Amino acid sequence: MTQPLVVFVDRATIPSQIHLPDLAFGHQWVSYDSTSPDQLSGRVQDAEIIITNKVVFDAAVLARLPRLRLLAVAATGVNNIDIDYCREHGIAVTNVRGYATQSVPEHVIGMMFTLRRNLMAYHQDIARGVWQQEKQFCFFTHPIGDIAGKTMGIIGSGTLGQATAKLAEALGMHVMFAERKGRSDCREGYSPFSQVLQQADVLTLHCPLAEETRNLISSEELEMMKSDAILINTGRGGLVNEAALVDALSQGAIAGAGVDVFTQEPADQSNPLLANQHLPNLLLTPHVAWGSDSSIQKLAGILIDNINAFMCGKHQNRIV
Repeated sequence: MTQPLVVFVDRATIPSQIHLPDLAFGHQWVSYDSTSPDQLSGRVQDAEIIITNKVVFDAAVLARLPRLRLLAVAATGVNNIDIDYCREHGIAVTNVRGYATQSVPEHVIGMMFTLRRNLMAYHQDIARGVWQQEKQFCFFTHPIGDIAGKTMGIIGSGTLGQATAKLAEALGMHVMFAERKGRSDCREGYSPFSQVLQQADVLTLHCPLAEETRNLISSEELEMMKSDAILINTGRGGLVNEAALVDALSQGAIAGAGVDVFTQEPADQSNPLLANQHLPNLLLTPHVAWGSDSSIQKLAGILIDNINAFMCGKHQNRIV
């Protein structure tokens, strides 16, 4: 009996130092660092199991894969998969959850301190020789804010939102969870969306990207925020209107922003954030909030466990 073919189409999305555990069943294994759209069909034509992180599998691609039984997504988000097609055609889809509950919240806190204390701006001033010009043992060209006693607004109350809340509370912050935008009544433990925007000193996003959350934060929402507030997005790029964010930062509508995710990745100079990356109140990182070594190793273990479970007939981390 022919062993099932397992193809990992974008292995380079997981750092090379991360060990992928062995699968617990006989199989053929093929791995590619990356796969472009024009390479995809030829590489996975005979695959029964496909591992993907960010490679897109839409209906047109899936229709050409008659042997496919499982799409194992090496991430939490599955917006690169046509879930409806998979459901209709009996293709299982799994994802990986709960692996970055330390890494992402710590990244948020790191961005928060960097922006609140204007560390980027002071670094740039030293590089420009401002310290030498001032001729003092220190200089204060940018405000330095404390965190204790401030309010963190969190949009998204899942595992990552809750873990971020715990760190914020440990630092002496008051935490508010935002109710869904447009909802008139609030669930217990939530505050109205607009109220959270108006009261938050730090607003952090941890909700999924869907049609109802695309451009969740745009000009109108940014105008609701305090002028000394900061926005942090480690969720999905499409949650924030990037051009509106640059305008808000340039005009002083908000004090700063930390962005780890972009509408298109990798982002290029056509992205307003990259075009304005030298703003002293804008901190950019390349979608790495999730990526501590310990988190990625945990992801790799869950990914392989999902595939082993599927082959044993178990429903583990199944989307479909």
